[in-house]
Amino acid sequence: MAHATHLPHRRKRYDPKKLALWAGVLGTGLLLWFLPAPEGLDLKAWHLFAIFFTTILAIVVGLLPIFVASVLALSATVLTHTLSTQQAYSGFSQGFILLIVVAFLVSQAVVKSGLGKRIAMHIIARFGRSTLELAYSMVATDLLIAPAFPSNTARSGVLFPIVNALAHDSGSKVADGTRRKLGAYLMMNSMVGLTISSSLWFTAMAANPLGAKMAEKFGVQITFGGWFAAAMAFLLAPWVLMKIYPPELKKTHEAPKKAKEILKKMGPVHRNEWITGVVFVTMVVFWALSGVLSIDQTAVAFAGLGVLMVAKIFTMADMRLQGEALSTLIWFATLFTLSAYLDNFGFMRYVGEHIAAGIEGFSWPAVYLVLVTAYVFIHYLFVSQTAQMLALYGIFLEVGINAGVPPYLLAMMLLFATNFNAAITPQGSSANVIFVSSEYMTSTELYKNGFVMTMLNMAIFVGVGTFWILLIGR
Repeated sequence: MAHATHLPHRRKRYDPKKLALWAGVLGTGLLLWFLPAPEGLDLKAWHLFAIFFTTILAIVVGLLPIFVASVLALSATVLTHTLSTQQAYSGFSQGFILLIVVAFLVSQAVVKSGLGKRIAMHIIARFGRSTLELAYSMVATDLLIAPAFPSNTARSGVLFPIVNALAHDSGSKVADGTRRKLGAYLMMNSMVGLTISSSLWFTAMAANPLGAKMAEKFGVQITFGGWFAAAMAFLLAPWVLMKIYPPELKKTHEAPKKAKEILKKMGPVHRNEWITGVVFVTMVVFWALSGVLSIDQTAVAFAGLGVLMVAKIFTMADMRLQGEALSTLIWFATLFTLSAYLDNFGFMRYVGEHIAAGIEGFSWPAVYLVLVTAYVFIHYLFVSQTAQMLALYGIFLEVGINAGVPPYLLAMMLLFATNFNAAITPQGSSANVIFVSSEYMTSTELYKNGFVMTMLNMAIFVGVGTFWILLIGR
């Protein structure tokens, strides 16, 4: 009797949904590319927009990881002669991007030395009864140190090692698939928290005093007290994020007790922790004083990393394991470059001027709402808060004031928007990048939650802040 031949089961070669996504994304990109450039806009600017928009679309719909999409975009800009090689690779020489990468490496040393675990256990012992308490404790930490830090990127380098240690020591890791247990929520919470602290304190973000200086040209004087008073009621963020992006671990009643037991077993602070702690605190101090002492923050980070490597706390073997750092350098430098040249080629100014032309004749409240909303959403095209301010703040302010919007109100709200829109995309601020590089959150989650939390910020600032600013303003 002949034996039946069993043919191997054939797997589906192609996913129809993915094919449809590819067709949609590439079709959109090609359509934009071959459409004539709008009148008044250079063809190179239009082609660069087509590449940038297609890249972001591929990331948003989950078609490609942010790294892969960025690599393809970089290649496309050079091969199509949209950017010269010098222009295309210019992002890799940016000091603040290197700062992010080095801060990420230093954070790994904080974890490896055991200092991160010790700090995490102390925080859990005090605030660890619930995930929400941990989230608020991290936002509070950021709010407290923010006045001394004119760089939210540097603050992210301070906060990330603590958040990373909290996640790891609570059993939430990327490698074993437990990222949603706690880590993903805490990482996203810290990103959103940075938008809050940067808005609250005048000195917490380099763009704030810069914007205030620009506002002086329109006769608007922004004071520290006015800034603080106008940025009050917006501490809903961790609670709302808990609702839309809940961690698997919410209640941890026994955690404080366990943390105290772990601290007891760890014993006194040992050599590696002392060295790492001294290096880390020194870096934080010099970052905070960088403006006063004219010290480059990136050089401080490199010096700290060098000392940790001399002390053999962070080694070349550790360096070889840090693929995330190289990945971060490439994708963020690429997206920063595309965004920067969109601005250099006049695309951003073109969009701003057309928005201004479209609201001519509106009442001032309508103009105010349109300008603030447009300013928030246009951040999808920017990879720098300061770059957006330099490109559009003056244009939007002039249009609004000419339309009758109270100058102090609009100047304040656009400055707030420069900060509170930063979490709308993974690349919306250099402060986001170190948290994104942890891989606790997917690109889709980042865009979805970033959008919701940005809308929450806007509802609070515009809904409540408008009346408060009008009350205290001049």
